[in-house]
This record gives sequence, C-alpha cells and structure tokens, in this order.
Amino acid sequence: MENSKNATQRLAKDYADRGDPNGWFEEFYARAEGDFRKVYWADLKPNPLLLDWIDKGAEPTGKLAVIIGCGLGDDAEALARRGYLVTAFDISPSAIDMCRQRYPESTVDYLVADLFNHPAGWRRGFDLVYECNTIQILQGPNRERALKAIVELVAPGGEAVVSCRSRNTGEELDAFPVALDRHEIDGLQRAGLAETFFMAYDDDQDPPVPHFFACYARQTHD
Repeated sequence: MENSKNATQRLAKDYADRGDPNGWFEEFYARAEGDFRKVYWADLKPNPLLLDWIDKGAEPTGKLAVIIGCGLGDDAEALARRGYLVTAFDISPSAIDMCRQRYPESTVDYLVADLFNHPAGWRRGFDLVYECNTIQILQGPNRERALKAIVELVAPGGEAVVSCRSRNTGEELDAFPVALDRHEIDGLQRAGLAETFFMAYDDDQDPPVPHFFACYARQTHD
C-alpha cells in the first residue's frame, strides 16, 4: 500500500473521522513492513542542529534523555553515542520494531508509549527531552496537550529541545502537517519553561521550508 504524503493525509483524516486521531500512526508504520524507505519523512540520519547543540553544551555522560515519537531511532542513537542514557518511545509498535531491527545492539531503551499516558515515573524525570516534528502532525486540542506533556517530562535543571516546521500565524491551516506558529511553540514557556535559545530558519529543500529550533529550561528549584 502507498505511504506517500497524500495517502498519509487520507489515512489520518479517516482515523480522525472515526474519532481516533492518533490511530493512523501504527497503520502507517505497519504498511512499511519493515522497509525504512517507505517511511518517506525519515531522513535516516540525526538532526545536525541537535548534534551541534549537544556538542557545544555540557558533558552529557550519564544524563537521562527521552526522545518523543522516536520514529526510526536516528536521533536516539546519536544521543546514546554521546553519553546520554536514552529512552526513546513511539505510539506505534511497528515503529519501535523497526528501531530494534535497525539497531539490534543498541543501548537505547526503545518503548511503545503514549505521550498523553506515559509512565508516572517519567514525570519531571529527564535531563533532556527532545521533540522533533511530532506536534505538527497532531490535531486540535492535542497540540496544546502535547506541549504541556513535554514540559512535564523535563526534570528540574533539565531542558527541552524542539525542532519543527514553522508557519506564520493564521496561515497554512489546511496543510498537512500543520506547522507550528510562534504562539504555539511559546506554549512551552506558558507551561513553565524558560526559553534559552530560539532560531527561525529555512532549510535546504527546494523550495526551502521554514523551521524553528528552540531550547527551553526548567529552573533547578521548581
């Protein structure tokens, strides 16, 4: 079955019409049947901005990191190689199976989990929380719920790093996925974190696609 962007949009709409707006993720990955090339949005390499941010920061060895919606595992593996103790989760069991298939000797703890119903022990439990392009494929109130859920994973003194497509407020509301505007991403601050770095940039696609890359911190005593 086709896993193109148009097919994915139809699939997502079908699940949303059934009242299960997040159910399409598993069907999408299951359709790939273990073929990484069918996950058309996967770069199959870690985000270079994330690596640059880590390499310029404090020593990560032994710190706890969690990857939200980890997809095929590239960012999780990069963090593990740099010394983080990494938990990476996705709502799709098939996605997690593909991670384990790609990295059978990995030290990353790959898990099936739901951002909105994660283990209680994860609350404020991670030094680094990384989110890349998950919020933009959520719909309606789940977008704001996701921002608040991300904040709740950040430990005192920890940081959330967010990488996503961006748009101007009021524009591209009918697109798929719906990129974040500045007001939306600022929800991380409204939920209790402090912005420490923010960059708006255009990527190297043709035509270029606008993005945000931003970092947010929780106070040590919060």
